[in-house]
Amino acid sequence: MISILIPIRNEYENLDEIESIFKENFYEIKHEVILINDFSTDDSIIKADEISKRNKNFTVLNNLKKGLGGAINLGIENANGKYICIMMADFSDDINDLKKYYNLMEENNYDAVFGSRFTTNSIVSGYPTKKLLLNRIFNIIVKLIFLNRYNDYTNAFKIYKSEVVKSFLPLISESFNIFLELPLKVISRKYNIKVIPINWRSRKKGHAKFKIHELRSKYLFTLIYCFIEKVLLNKKK
Repeated sequence: MISILIPIRNEYENLDEIESIFKENFYEIKHEVILINDFSTDDSIIKADEISKRNKNFTVLNNLKKGLGGAINLGIENANGKYICIMMADFSDDINDLKKYYNLMEENNYDAVFGSRFTTNSIVSGYPTKKLLLNRIFNIIVKLIFLNRYNDYTNAFKIYKSEVVKSFLPLISESFNIFLELPLKVISRKYNIKVIPINWRSRKKGHAKFKIHELRSKYLFTLIYCFIEKVLLNKKK
């Protein structure tokens, strides 16, 4: 079974489609979808509860520590699947790529599969130009520091063996920087990973929660923390 973690904060409009997306496109794979309510101020929790009551594949958790970091930690702690994948509630990620992730994990016994939105075979639609430029610069910096060829560290949409990601708990990042912390911990420990091209599209409903000016220092902190951790792990060896 695979556990799909979806943090939600004020995503009422996007929850309209969530049941049909999994019912129509993911029915052949045993799965649980864990919706983690991150202190929504709209009616997201009401709709999420309604979904979980009529669909046994859905579970709702209420975050105890505000922020994506708290939501993801809580979701990982409560996940029951052999694999854990994080998706965003705006459905910018492709459900067909999720199936590719799952099949690769089952067939090859990888510890993780990382998607990249920035390869020849990826299709990206509606990515803001300024955000794209900053993304590319930061990912190049991370590549150079960690001496790794992967080029999409900050993307949330990846899949991990449950036992691997649970061994990292508690994750220290409080916001979107948790999506940098997770792959860097995997890479530093030299787990067996596969990188594949994935597709991405900009959200159609609701408002983006990502605010680069509020997150720069947090990303820098996570990068430094994970680099120090890598150095210490190498010394132990």
